[in-house]
Amino acid sequence: MEYRRLGASGLMVPALSFGAGTFGGRGPLFGAWGTTDAQEARRLVDICLDAGITMFDTADVYSAGASEEVLGEALKGRRDQVIVSTKTSLPTGDGPGDAGSSRSRLVRACEDALRRLGTDHIDLFQLHAFDAGTPVEEVLSALDSLVRAGKVRYTGVSNFSGWQVMKSLAAAERHGRPRYVAHQVYYSLIGRDYEWELLPLALDQGLGAIVWSPLGWGRLTGKVRRGTPLPPDSRLHRTAEFGPPVCDEHLYDVVDALEEIAEETGKAVPQIALNWLLQRPTVSSVLIGARDERQLRQNLGAVGWSLTPEQVAKLDAASHRPAPYPYFPYERQEGFARLNPPVFTAPGRAA
Repeated sequence: MEYRRLGASGLMVPALSFGAGTFGGRGPLFGAWGTTDAQEARRLVDICLDAGITMFDTADVYSAGASEEVLGEALKGRRDQVIVSTKTSLPTGDGPGDAGSSRSRLVRACEDALRRLGTDHIDLFQLHAFDAGTPVEEVLSALDSLVRAGKVRYTGVSNFSGWQVMKSLAAAERHGRPRYVAHQVYYSLIGRDYEWELLPLALDQGLGAIVWSPLGWGRLTGKVRRGTPLPPDSRLHRTAEFGPPVCDEHLYDVVDALEEIAEETGKAVPQIALNWLLQRPTVSSVLIGARDERQLRQNLGAVGWSLTPEQVAKLDAASHRPAPYPYFPYERQEGFARLNPPVFTAPGRAA
């Protein structure tokens, strides 16, 4: 397993990490994702550790906290071998303090996560969404207190817009608070919006991307093909409405390119999709999930080899989408590139 720095921090993380959204199995969304119990989770953790996967990601909203509980059980006796990442800020109840990133919510959420995980510290504590109602200074002060108390080692965010990240980083700089080191983002061959604003921001500010749903909400598994009905056992029947939107024709163009490369390489479609992501700028780690051992072992086959430049170019071309405003002038007119260093000018054209 390759290990990479998480952004500009000193924390080394594996190129592939394990997302524990399939642990617990409570509720309509997470119940469809998976129902892994503690015994099954321990076996998956065994396989991960044998392969060098040492970071495990969860959140308080995953199966109403059951994901954290199952992960904690699976990690018993080897907590010092792993990096535990969890998230908070999304609603976990109907009460006035059950959502957001206020000081009281963050402190309570951290204490609850520590209890469910059965640990005394969280290696990476992330805000699952931006809370526009709480001043960023209050958020950063609360996180700073948790870091100083030894309950949190590093902090990050997830699903923030560019201005929300920059406002937070500027306030951290101004007040001497710990800076976020990670941004957990949606990024895939059928979802490259991350590249327009958040990727250049991450390059400039030293944020490491932790990628969620790298297979496009289960659409890049090799089971979804042009002219073929969705398999009866696909979780998309129950979960598609919760995930990122996708245009069917765009999806099929990408899948066609993936299948061509699968024939060339002998690799599985999801392995190719994951390998493409591992070559993108700012990506520190890609989260893989698995409902069973077979899925996990297949995903592990995404490392230890690399797509050729020609294969990357084919995937870039198939997955490219027109840039939104204000970015399309930079893509359409070469002269605009002189206004910005060519660190990253447009999707598919990284320096």
